[in-house]
Amino acid sequence: MSRTSITFGLALMGALLAGCSSTDAPAEKPAAAASESLPAAAPSEDGRCSSGPVRSLVGKAATPELVEQAKKAAGASDVRVLKPGSVMTLEYNSRRLNIDTDDANLIKGVSCG
Repeated sequence: MSRTSITFGLALMGALLAGCSSTDAPAEKPAAAASESLPAAAPSEDGRCSSGPVRSLVGKAATPELVEQAKKAAGASDVRVLKPGSVMTLEYNSRRLNIDTDDANLIKGVSCG
């Protein structure tokens, strides 16, 4: 393999990985009262999740009740809570809500997929 091929391959891999890393919400937001309820999302025609209605949860504790509320509000059929260092599959599921948490179980971000 030539040096040019290796360089091109590494650049291509970097570009692909950069496209996979996105955040839907800012990492820092003040925590609000966890008891406020979220509006349930109207189911989309294709059954896809929408993270927009649950972005306000960033900074709150990921309690089982709040996770279930978020699932309903996003119109998701499945939800997974991702803790630091946890192993996860990389397949995309448009009907799944992902909730990223920190070591204190506070929500850092939400996304669908």
